[in-house]
Amino acid sequence: MVLITDSLLLTFWQHIQPIDVWLITHINQQWGNNLFDTILPFMRESLFWIPLYAFLLLFVTINFGARGWWWVLGVVLTAALSDIVSSQIIKQTVMRTRPCQDADVSTQLRFFINYCPGSSSFTSSHATSHFAQAMFFYLTLRSVTKWSALFFLWAFIIAYTQVYVGVHYPFDVFCGAVLGCLIGLLMAKMFYKQQGILSLEQ
Repeated sequence: MVLITDSLLLTFWQHIQPIDVWLITHINQQWGNNLFDTILPFMRESLFWIPLYAFLLLFVTINFGARGWWWVLGVVLTAALSDIVSSQIIKQTVMRTRPCQDADVSTQLRFFINYCPGSSSFTSSHATSHFAQAMFFYLTLRSVTKWSALFFLWAFIIAYTQVYVGVHYPFDVFCGAVLGCLIGLLMAKMFYKQQGILSLEQ
């Protein structure tokens, strides 16, 4: 049974790899430009987004008090669960070489960061975490602001950057995004059950 499963996984990755290589080389090379080369590497760094997190923390806690702090706890738990599922479970089970570690692929790419993680490429933990947060933000704040859907654009930019700088294949990012959305949905439902819908009209 194990041999059959390993064989199926190998066949699956053999079909995915050519598509992923074509996409990552186009994103990294043909679809790149000087502006993206300059700003996108910063987009994947947590420190770059501290002002956004600080604004959300202040906005929610000032407007919703104790419920706002429960929301903050929900954000922290969403990020923690995303990391556990993606980094500690999936990456330890499904080992896929990152494009920056693949000798055949890396020669076709430009690199914008000074290191290449040695962990599995599947799934992208950046994509999982940020799409989980985007879904949680969207579902819990859509009654507060009509702009909450922009959190998905934020998550997409970060996930796209992972491909652009050569540390993940597009399929890793896509699956991470789907996984993250499911985690964010689950955590938002738990928040609703405990705290209800946040609204400035209450």
